[in-house]
Amino acid sequence: MSARLPSHPAAVRPIATRIFAFAAVAFLAACDLALPGVGGNSGQQIDPNAPVQVALLVPGGSGQAEASAIAASIENAARLAIADLNGVEIDLRVYNTARDPGQASQMAATAIADGAKIILGPLDAASANAVGVTVAPANVNVLAFSNNPAIAGGNVFVLGNTFGNVSDRLVSYAGTQGINQFMIVHQDDLAGSIGRDSIATSIRSAGGTVSGVEAYPFSQEGIFARAPAIAAATNASGAQAVFVTDNVAGGLPILATSLDDQGLNPANTPLVGITRWDAAPQAATLPGLQGGLFAMANAGREAAFRNRYEESYGSAPHPLASIAYDGIAAIGALAATGDRNALTSGSLTRASGFAGATGIFRFRPDGTNQRALAVARIVNNQVSIVDPAPQSFGRGGS
Repeated sequence: MSARLPSHPAAVRPIATRIFAFAAVAFLAACDLALPGVGGNSGQQIDPNAPVQVALLVPGGSGQAEASAIAASIENAARLAIADLNGVEIDLRVYNTARDPGQASQMAATAIADGAKIILGPLDAASANAVGVTVAPANVNVLAFSNNPAIAGGNVFVLGNTFGNVSDRLVSYAGTQGINQFMIVHQDDLAGSIGRDSIATSIRSAGGTVSGVEAYPFSQEGIFARAPAIAAATNASGAQAVFVTDNVAGGLPILATSLDDQGLNPANTPLVGITRWDAAPQAATLPGLQGGLFAMANAGREAAFRNRYEESYGSAPHPLASIAYDGIAAIGALAATGDRNALTSGSLTRASGFAGATGIFRFRPDGTNQRALAVARIVNNQVSIVDPAPQSFGRGGS
């Protein structure tokens, strides 16, 4: 994975180190290369009159402080979700994977031997893929914390918010504003490439036009060197907006500032981001991001989850903890139906979806997910919600 960009006095210095730490973890969860999940996907039957045995695979056990903190936050969120269930008993058993695919596979096998009916986790894509392969012969489904769609399918469902889900939402909203021609600008690394492809797919699926694709090295010098050509290509392409893949803890502040300096007017050609720009409040003050769009979770639900977690555990949840809550919420909602087939693929992919910590979500038959997101715009140095997150999934999936 690429290192953090050197600090830049005009754009990067205010970005907090802790934000980058989250970005690095999210990158690992999203971008570890792995083979697609394989195996049976029908899932285990349960006894509606008995507690549902769930195996939670967390990244603890490696001795690394950051991984241990993530593991604790994930477990806390899962137990918080269990406490919020009404009339459903969950027998949660926790297994450490040490962020190692081999150990994750061993722990999954142990969990199955212990009687687990479904696996929640692990975090990293490679580990999730290994777990999916291991438990497929036992006909057990896996709700992984990864957001890498490459591992989804078969008995593996991903809980993380995928780039494709974000780009679909933003392209759809932009279309309502008459914006359908996009330049795609991405950092030249794995995360940038995955984001680029997701954006292009969303644009073309919606009937829009990819006016061009430009890349830059993931470094301060690389952005400075490429900015003039990117700005010129964008202005000449007829693009109505620039879709960017970088984040506020990486190259986005430098990129936005440099493109603005090179004559790309955000008032005429705003930036659209596939990452959460509100992760660093200072980003909203950048001239190059004014008028720009990005997607975010349901702010009310997100705040309620964070407050509930802090009241219960005395500290803020890790940014990845909410998806563990979501996994338990989905399992609990299905078990509450009293259906023996509650944890099979047919039940997991119900069209109405589930109420999660940060909004509604549902699993797709291909193992990916759809999350209801709000669209935000930066206006006068502030984040403003211009299209709230949907409260239910309509016929068209919105």
